[in-house]
Amino acid sequence: MPTNIQRLLAELTQHHFPNPPATPAQLAAFEERVGWKLDEDLRAFYIHCDGAALFKPWPDTNFWILPLAQVRRGRVAIQGRDEDANGPPDWYALVDLQDTDFVLVDVAQRRGPYPMRDGYHGTFPDPAHTKVIATSFGEFLEKALTSGDDFFWL
Repeated sequence: MPTNIQRLLAELTQHHFPNPPATPAQLAAFEERVGWKLDEDLRAFYIHCDGAALFKPWPDTNFWILPLAQVRRGRVAIQGRDEDANGPPDWYALVDLQDTDFVLVDVAQRRGPYPMRDGYHGTFPDPAHTKVIATSFGEFLEKALTSGDDFFWL
């Protein structure tokens, strides 16, 4: 079932803690830096807000959707090294869950919607434990917003 990203963004603004929007220059610089294009849901999110804390303000939040400037390869965020032995190059840390745990966006297919993966540091990068938890960012956001501040995939 497709998500209605605009409805989710309205809910985010009313009940959560969004940052100001990303500028067109920030969007372009991000895509140039990472070498992939934001899909429709991610673009809508970052045009609406350049990151957000869900349920509680930063730093007390369980869900910190990172600003574009802080999105980086999952293997760098979790293991501190940008080497193939430390994880796939196409998994990017998008949501900081605290304690070096993340939700990763998997951009391997280079076109959206991009699946979202559990980036638990204790089992990363084992593909058997880095499972897909949502088929798109919109689906992830919808599940997160209705989670009651719990990690819905656990």
